[in-house]
Amino acid sequence: MDRSSHLLSRLSRWIEDNAVDIGAPIALDKFSTGQSNPTYRLTTHQDGARGHFVLRTQPPGPLLKSAHAVDREFRVMQALATSDVPVPEMIAICEDISILGMKFFIMREIGGSTFFDPALPNHSTTERSQLFMAKVDVLAALAKIDPLAVGLDGFGKQGGYLGRQMATWTRQYRASETEPIAAMEFLIDRLPDCLATEPPGFCVIHGDFRIDNVLVSDRITITGLIDWELSTLGPAFIDLSYWCAMLRMHAEWPIGGLGGIDRAALGIPDETTLVRTFCERTSLVQPANWDALVAFQCCRFAAILQGVLKRHLDGNASADNAAAVGSQAGLVADLGATILTDYLR
Repeated sequence: MDRSSHLLSRLSRWIEDNAVDIGAPIALDKFSTGQSNPTYRLTTHQDGARGHFVLRTQPPGPLLKSAHAVDREFRVMQALATSDVPVPEMIAICEDISILGMKFFIMREIGGSTFFDPALPNHSTTERSQLFMAKVDVLAALAKIDPLAVGLDGFGKQGGYLGRQMATWTRQYRASETEPIAAMEFLIDRLPDCLATEPPGFCVIHGDFRIDNVLVSDRITITGLIDWELSTLGPAFIDLSYWCAMLRMHAEWPIGGLGGIDRAALGIPDETTLVRTFCERTSLVQPANWDALVAFQCCRFAAILQGVLKRHLDGNASADNAAAVGSQAGLVADLGATILTDYLR
């Protein structure tokens, strides 16, 4: 019996007791993408028809502290169900690891395509501009939500976000370090002083806001924002600075951005336009240390990539391309060091 069949057998018994309304499970197929939490398409037989859902689990094996928090993913998406931020419908969560050997949750599958290349090669110039601005709209909607009003009290602390993040990702990086990366040492040493002043606002932070974590229909309409594993509460501009950092990455890297590409020729808004539009739609002011924020996001993402590489080396990778993706840690750290060096001049 392969892993998916084994999981389906054990999952079926749990669904009978906890989510019987979704129907009887008949198939479980693992998505090949996703570097952290294994994700499966769950097909059920429901009222004479097929039901389509998504099972999301923690990875097998030892886990870093606070990593792979599927319970947090479930909670935040459930809290945003009636907001202007498009999220899947949450069905049920299981925190009893005796069922599948790890925590998991089930959500309803929603329609939409996933794009991995931010250059959107099959879109027209107008469609590219519209989709990028739709992403700004989602971020603006997220930034305007009062976390306490949607039941997310205790989901994150007010104040001190950047200091905690630097401590967390430095710790995670050290726990998965496989060889020295000089650029990471530079970022870890110099970033804290540059981040002493936090951006304004207090909102829900997605934590991994990039093109492949939105589902899109009709080529320009965002139907869902997914993969909330790194979500928390904190100041505004965090998701925006992360997105802009991702777009600065070179197009030819395993996880590529728009580096080396003429954005204007493609109809893709430049970084200044994205930031200005976000400010207009939220009435917030761009932080003076914006480039330091972008450098911080490179440091944070490099730590995430280092974790991907470590899981690959340990044999616990969730995606087929984990080795290539994990090897990008040094490139991203170098980019962050360059951005921070320019900021410090």
